[in-house]
Amino acid sequence: MFSLMFKRIPGTKDILPDEADCWQEIEGISRSIFSLYNYREIRTPLLETSSLFDRSLGRSAEIVQKQMFLIKGKEDIFALRPEGTAGIVRSFLENNLDKTYGFSKFYYIGPMFRFERPQKGRLRQFQHIGCEAIGSLDAALDVEAVSLASNLLDAFSVKDYKIKINSLGCAKDKEGLASRLKKAFRSKLTALCQECRERFDRNVLRILDCKKEACRQAAEELGIGDSYLCPECKSHFSQVKKGLDSLKINYVITPQLVRGLDYYTRTVFEITHKALGAQDALGAGGRYDNLVKELGGPDLGAVGFAFGVERLLLVHSPQSTVHSKNLVYLITLGEEAKKEGLKLLDSLRKNGIACDTDYEGKSLKGALRKANDLGAGYVLMLGEDELKKGTVALKDMASGIQEEVSAVNLVQALKGKICLRPIAAVN
Repeated sequence: MFSLMFKRIPGTKDILPDEADCWQEIEGISRSIFSLYNYREIRTPLLETSSLFDRSLGRSAEIVQKQMFLIKGKEDIFALRPEGTAGIVRSFLENNLDKTYGFSKFYYIGPMFRFERPQKGRLRQFQHIGCEAIGSLDAALDVEAVSLASNLLDAFSVKDYKIKINSLGCAKDKEGLASRLKKAFRSKLTALCQECRERFDRNVLRILDCKKEACRQAAEELGIGDSYLCPECKSHFSQVKKGLDSLKINYVITPQLVRGLDYYTRTVFEITHKALGAQDALGAGGRYDNLVKELGGPDLGAVGFAFGVERLLLVHSPQSTVHSKNLVYLITLGEEAKKEGLKLLDSLRKNGIACDTDYEGKSLKGALRKANDLGAGYVLMLGEDELKKGTVALKDMASGIQEEVSAVNLVQALKGKICLRPIAAVN
């Protein structure tokens, strides 16, 4: 006989309880910051028709060409979503939110899927925290998006990140830029990596975004500048830069920054961190003024961005220790105390006090060790003597000080020592 041990699929990750605390911290901070900017949460399906991404991301995009998880149905081909924007625009139109709300702001938190070689900060199932603002061409909205991204990182306690910005211009500007790049790179093809030689025919703009040193050097030698921008797009980008300057947000103008999806127009930005190595992007986004119309809706401008949570966690300094410090651990001695302990736990939880108890039948010494392993801030001990006196022994695990507290006043005593958890109204 042998035991069969199943293992997780390469490129996926188990989020274990200790790490989940950090995830919850980042998600909680995100919800709070998004609400300050009046973004509301939207949750779209993990599955979409693959044609949605063919249309929105572009058939030449590497995500569409190589990275989508496809599921063949009886009448259609479905895809696990590789990014969030296309599905949100689809939902915006399908649910007539353009008519119900007009200008709309959404944020989302959820998993995305791409079939690519797993490496540091790059998984096949990964989590995005992002937002989309749909219905405006105003350059001030671009400024808000970059400011929001920066404020999120500050709230996550991420230091030393770099904000890179560029403008791709309108659709005609992008076509002109692509044409110029074709001419410029034609004589440099032998210096490019194999992948960029393929990009030359498929999507020449993506050569600018290659991380390999030879390709980066070739792109920098072109001296692209902003001469491909029309006057209107130059003016728009100038307003974006002035807005960021007024908010004292540091940024670096990066002409090689293009982003790999067809729907981007005008402002694009990327936020990087040197601790991540070659794949240094924490998050990215930009404006996509043609996508709503491209998917069958009205002509509406839009801006969005997303962070990869796994990458944030690689550079994030956790601030929260609420789970451990505010946990109260109950140890009961004897059957009567155990029965009373059930009611005591129920009372504490209904008052927003996180608590747990021994379900393994441990000795007093073993239960205290378990409380310490869990990082409990306080231990309650309830035995025959305490039951007779109507008290509970309360021990501060940090100082070792133990006191006797009236069972009637226990909730109030603990409220003065710990942070309470939010609780629903109890009738």
